[in-house]
Amino acid sequence: MGNSVTAAPAQGDLAEPATANLLLDFYDQLPRVIERCVEDRAPATADPAAFSPGFALPELDEGVRQFLAAATAGWRRLGDYAGHRISLLDLTGNPGTGTTKTFASLLIVARAVEYIRRTGQPIVIFSPTSANKGVALRDAVLRAIDAGLVTPDQLRVVVLAPRSCLHKLRSSRLSTDDELRARNPLLLYGGPNPEGVKPLGREFTDRYADRLRAEGANLWFTLELRNYLVADTVRAFFEHAVAPTDAVDAPPRLHAHAVSSAFGLLGYHQGRVVLEEQGMASRATRPASLLVQHLGTPDMVINLRHGDFDQAHRPEYLLDRASGFHRQSGDPRFPQTTYDPAEVLDPTFYTRGPATSPAMNELIATFGGDGIVVSLAECVERYPVLRGLVGSVPGTPDLLPADLRTLREWSLAMALTGVLNAVDRGLVEADRDIVVHGSGSYTTADYEPLETAAIHPVRSVEDVAAAVLG
Repeated sequence: MGNSVTAAPAQGDLAEPATANLLLDFYDQLPRVIERCVEDRAPATADPAAFSPGFALPELDEGVRQFLAAATAGWRRLGDYAGHRISLLDLTGNPGTGTTKTFASLLIVARAVEYIRRTGQPIVIFSPTSANKGVALRDAVLRAIDAGLVTPDQLRVVVLAPRSCLHKLRSSRLSTDDELRARNPLLLYGGPNPEGVKPLGREFTDRYADRLRAEGANLWFTLELRNYLVADTVRAFFEHAVAPTDAVDAPPRLHAHAVSSAFGLLGYHQGRVVLEEQGMASRATRPASLLVQHLGTPDMVINLRHGDFDQAHRPEYLLDRASGFHRQSGDPRFPQTTYDPAEVLDPTFYTRGPATSPAMNELIATFGGDGIVVSLAECVERYPVLRGLVGSVPGTPDLLPADLRTLREWSLAMALTGVLNAVDRGLVEADRDIVVHGSGSYTTADYEPLETAAIHPVRSVEDVAAAVLG
């Protein structure tokens, strides 16, 4: 299949490998980012259902530094493929999450900490999630408690996830400690549509936030783009520090990301805007973007190509009875081979018709890029090549395990497969370096499954209220 991978040289030419703490190392940039990204930065307290602690961040004392210590990232050359130099922006460094959701969750909790310290008012964070965001928020709340920034009474978190993602939820002291488990319930939604967690969470907030306020706590419904956008801007600062696009003889660059709503890429581009406004980077060297999705929800790729979310734009697959595969060759942006045209490769990517599509489409129209959809069959076929490309880093877990059956988060494998397929199908300009955002990868060996005792099954807003308020 396609081209071959060559190993990265011992010494790359993009100032790598490198590591950083994306929040501590660029903490002084965050106020400028917030000013650029957020129009109204003050706390919102008048309407209990629209509460926000505002965007003020705590001072960097020792406790805050301890709390933010998990915000690590790495940058390294992987190798060459068909003349393209490939680098990895590894965002999986927090063992408590294994995903990029660490960064936004830490900032969300940091903002809550600053508000609680200033006002003395407790906060209950409420988040619908496919899984990873909820895991990261629970990890961040526990880190804040362990660092002595808040008490368990002052800061709590309620996570609402679909049953299809149960295998991604993990044990921690929030689930094993009786007191913490009671204060931080994890709700498992059993409805037919996984994305139903979003309207259910919104309905609970609208109906019950005032009751929580009367009982002395602010309910913060965190499902809002700006809460995630700010944290993702620091990817651009890290890139500029270790591999600036304006460096002499630096080739044009493409950033590839497995996406559901593309918050990560949108945040990266906002970070670029800040760098460009400061005169630190040139708009002319802004990288292109490659959206990678799966067959379960290819909505952003469809919208990029056709301007709507009509699933009729999917190509028709025909069953090859000799092999058992379903195949198509009419659309290079969709898998040529799949086990099932309706498969869900990873339930993390569950968003239909994301409101972020127009903004991402505009960025791609301006700075270049494309979109591609991958299948499980393609990831499996490419997997030995992907493992060889990622390789091993001494002293750290393998990002891709030898046995792919143990993989529980497919973001990195999806992104790499999408990159190789896009190159082979002529969707990437020949002269571009490629940066893969390693936004998530973990296996069964990386965590203990969530205990049954910590799960609250829910199907209605009344079920949610009973679990949260009972």
